[in-house]
Amino acid sequence: MVDAFCGTWKLLSSENFDEYMKALHVRFATRQVGNVTKPTLIISKEGYKVVLKTQSAFKHTEITFTLGEEFDETTVDDRHCKSTVVMDGDQLVHVQKWDGNETTHVREIKDGKMVMKLTFGDVVAVRTYEKA
Repeated sequence: MVDAFCGTWKLLSSENFDEYMKALHVRFATRQVGNVTKPTLIISKEGYKVVLKTQSAFKHTEITFTLGEEFDETTVDDRHCKSTVVMDGDQLVHVQKWDGNETTHVREIKDGKMVMKLTFGDVVAVRTYEKA
C-alpha cells in the first residue's frame, strides 16, 4: 500500500546521481545544482490520487496520479514523459518514457528510510531519504 510512503522525506545521501544525470543528458549547470541540492519529497493521498511534491531551493515540482494509470509528466530537468506509477509488492515503481527512452525509479522503505533506486540503461543511482 502506498500509505507507507506518505509523509515528508528529506534527502540523506545520494550515490552515483551525477552519472545518472549524465546518462540522461542533463546539462552541466543543471547537474551541478542537482548534485548539491537536498530536496524534500512530500507524498500524500487525496482519495484515489497520489500526490508527489519535490521541493528544493532549485525548483519545485508536483505530480498527481492514480496508481496504474499513465499520465503526462514534465521532469525537473524538463523532459516531457509518459509516466506510470504502480505498487509492486512493497515497492513504489515509477516508469518514465520519452523519445524511445525509459527510466525507472523504484522506492522502498528499508529500516524506516525511503531508498530510491534510479535506473537508466546500465546506470544506477541510489538516493536515501529520512522522514522529516
